[in-house]
Amino acid sequence: MKILSPAKINLFLQVTGKRPDGYHELFSLMCCVSLFDSIFLQFGTPKIEVESSHPHLPLDETNLAHKAAVLFFKTLGLKDGVKISIEKSIPVAAGLGGGSSNAASVLRGLNQHYAYPFSPDQLMSLGLSLGADVPFLLFQNPALASGIGEKLEPYPQRLPYSVIIVYPGFRVSTAEVFQNLNLRLTNCKKKFTKISLMKTGYDASLHLCNDLEAVTVSKYPEIESVKEQLIKLGALGALMSGSGPTVFGLFSDQEKVGQASRAIGRNSRWKAFPAEIICEKHSGDA
Repeated sequence: MKILSPAKINLFLQVTGKRPDGYHELFSLMCCVSLFDSIFLQFGTPKIEVESSHPHLPLDETNLAHKAAVLFFKTLGLKDGVKISIEKSIPVAAGLGGGSSNAASVLRGLNQHYAYPFSPDQLMSLGLSLGADVPFLLFQNPALASGIGEKLEPYPQRLPYSVIIVYPGFRVSTAEVFQNLNLRLTNCKKKFTKISLMKTGYDASLHLCNDLEAVTVSKYPEIESVKEQLIKLGALGALMSGSGPTVFGLFSDQEKVGQASRAIGRNSRWKAFPAEIICEKHSGDA
């Protein structure tokens, strides 16, 4: 079985508080984009195995896809095995939810193979125990996320943007970024509300802000250079996704994305990925 495992971006990300358990509360507009890893599941193996095209991806029980398979079988009371092959296109530790997406894809694939023992809500509950982004990456349609990211409300308004994703070539620790976050010094000066976003729609000129950006940029100022370059190349706006370091630019059409992608490609450290926002759930089966 082959499953396409999409990256996610945060069209805005506000951190609204910190909980006693250490997790942060947030409010974000999340969407999947057409940058995919490919997950292949091979059934009938004696144990759970992971292999990957990426040299730095852990292949043991610390891998989120491995954890997803363990959780699925344990919850069902099975001692089955599966071989998980991951062809990586999404940069690792880059603020694009690649590991969480791989875990979500494994849950979806196993649920399908075993004739849907879990409802969508049950699957999302399983996913939350693996990571805060996993429920959204099971959901996949644009959504306003709150709580720690698990409370999802479908976002029906149009998002008429083409996207370029720029990975600057280094990794960032999400845990470290949150540890260094000062809630009094955040990027989003104006707090957005569900009511206003549902009513007036998303506007790149008003809503592009990420409360984690200042933390990551203070350590990696190159992120600001990527943003500036995207604006020079015609982006309507640019923002760091998640905890970074990946930056995305929103463009009015795919032609401008192509031109910007070629220009970005001249920088040997940066990788550019033209993409579209996925507005209908991608079945992922091939």
